[in-house]
Amino acid sequence: MTYMPFLIAAAALAIASTPVAAQPIDAKTMARIDRILKRTPLIDGHNDIAEQSAENYKRSVEGLASGTDQRQPHPLMTDMARLHQGRVGGQFWSVYINGTVTGDEAIRQTIQQIDVVRRMIEAYPNDLELAGTADDIVRIHRKGKIASLIGVEGGRQIGGSLAALRQFYNLGARYMTLTHNQTTEWADSATDDPKYDGLIPFGETVVHEMNRIGMLVDLSHVAPATMKDAIGASRAPVIFSHSSARGVGGHPRNVPDDVLRLLPANGGVVMVNFVPSFLSDAVWNWGAERSGEEARLKAIHRESEAAVEAGLKAWEAAHPEPVTTVADVANHIDHIVAVAGHDHVGIGGDFDGIDSTPEGLNGVEDYPNLFAELIRRGWSDKDLAKLAGGNVLRVLRQAEATARSMKDEPPVMAEFDEK
Repeated sequence: MTYMPFLIAAAALAIASTPVAAQPIDAKTMARIDRILKRTPLIDGHNDIAEQSAENYKRSVEGLASGTDQRQPHPLMTDMARLHQGRVGGQFWSVYINGTVTGDEAIRQTIQQIDVVRRMIEAYPNDLELAGTADDIVRIHRKGKIASLIGVEGGRQIGGSLAALRQFYNLGARYMTLTHNQTTEWADSATDDPKYDGLIPFGETVVHEMNRIGMLVDLSHVAPATMKDAIGASRAPVIFSHSSARGVGGHPRNVPDDVLRLLPANGGVVMVNFVPSFLSDAVWNWGAERSGEEARLKAIHRESEAAVEAGLKAWEAAHPEPVTTVADVANHIDHIVAVAGHDHVGIGGDFDGIDSTPEGLNGVEDYPNLFAELIRRGWSDKDLAKLAGGNVLRVLRQAEATARSMKDEPPVMAEFDEK
């Protein structure tokens, strides 16, 4: 494990911090990227195409072969042709529901989302194949397909039932995010008022049961106190499936440095997110100003949605969103490496779950631009392979080993009434 001295790291980030658009990749660099990603699958931690399918296409999985098949007015950032163009070797497909939904309804909606992902995998057998283990990912990648795993994006989705958690695992879920945007009945969220200073005992029981069955504990969306409690409770490495670095961008969804420093002992991985407001304080502040203007317009035009929409459009024309680029993503990656080391970083783009993207990372076809930027910064093949998927494969294997070590422990039968 290599640690860059902090002052040197800060200087390196300062040099690289000026956003620049992604440059065309020269043939030599592209050949190097292809060589790395042929040996090690590029594994992305979070893609929300199932949510897009549910919200905009009546849960249909048709029309995903290529960009030319996509329907309007909701063009997608993901399709099979572009996944191959982006050299993707493994993908965690998110199954998201609104974080305010609880109980049996949460379980029902989650199963519907899992069904979308499973049907998508079945509909494109030449491109996708369901994976359940690290070895499955390697095997499927060698066949030229995208190994497909499922991530449950919120602890409320189990409806307080560890039986539901186990059955989600049986349906293919290999991680669960402990909260979404809302503080739940047993864990504090990063973007809601805290209630428990982290996890309550039932939350620790959830972590234990996830360890026992081999499901990764995902700490994206949770409060720093929850991050620390979960890391302390987990016998297996944790992941952050789609988060960035608080030391570079102050958004509460990002991971603070004191949490990053816990990862070497735990073995966990932060999979860096592409959301512009996570990457750039300028974009985060712009979003807050836009929300303020929207609230003002709604107060003035209480009976006219059209007037609010027109006013907001005019405001955006006068106040364009600040630009972020692939270099901003690389800055977050470099910061995580500086604090935690090369063994603890990955990629979690959040495509089809975000409204805008950095220049040079417009869709799943563009991952090579990120690798080219890191090559420009002097990254080695070994460290690029760790970032691409080597670290995630290690975490999965360690989670599988933890589950084997706990195989004689009985299932936890505790339930939690969320009403």
